[in-house]
Amino acid sequence: MEGQSYLTTANSFWLWIAAGLAVGVVLVQAFLFARKSYSTGLEIGLTKTQMNDAIKSSFITAIGPSFVVLSALIALLVSVGGPMAWMRLSFIGSAMFEMMAVSFGTQAVGVTIGTDPMTEVAFANAVWTMTLGSIGWIIFATLTADKMEKVQQKFAGSDKGLLGIISASAILAAFGSNSASHLLALNKNTVSCIAGGVIMLVLSPLADKRDIKWLKEWALFFALMGGMLVAVFWPL
Repeated sequence: MEGQSYLTTANSFWLWIAAGLAVGVVLVQAFLFARKSYSTGLEIGLTKTQMNDAIKSSFITAIGPSFVVLSALIALLVSVGGPMAWMRLSFIGSAMFEMMAVSFGTQAVGVTIGTDPMTEVAFANAVWTMTLGSIGWIIFATLTADKMEKVQQKFAGSDKGLLGIISASAILAAFGSNSASHLLALNKNTVSCIAGGVIMLVLSPLADKRDIKWLKEWALFFALMGGMLVAVFWPL
């Protein structure tokens, strides 16, 4: 009865409505940002052809990560139901964080995911942990977003070349940090990470050398999906 009661709450009509309102905010934000970006691009001298090419490239680049989020959605909804899985991954999109938050939240009340039956109290605790655990990011971004230009000027001044180096270094550090734990795990995660990197190392220079436009746009998708497929069939 406990498990059934928990599922009734996790997939209730009102929870779908609450999650839908939250996801609606994300969709409105995406629309407003896209519209403002398009109009600003035209104002600074970019042509409509350039803007449309950028939109197309961005759309294609987002397909690979979206499949990753979809696979995470399937895994997460088993634990917290459809509404919360849909809302959380629409907001944050990090399967690693959400699964850790669910695990920490349920363990605090003595429930281990995958071993013990979920209870309503454990479900509520998981939801609170996911929500409160991400509030810090939102507060930090809200308070500091308008100050990033000053930080940029502090570090690079008017040297655009140095700013590019700093930005590239930050991106490499972020992806390197995310990949390090998988590389050191020596399991299928390691295989997937290495395979994706090898695929990207092959496709990216090939696309640049032969100026294959569509391959430049789809390279990330092929690397992400290829890495996952190699890991699935790797004999470990």
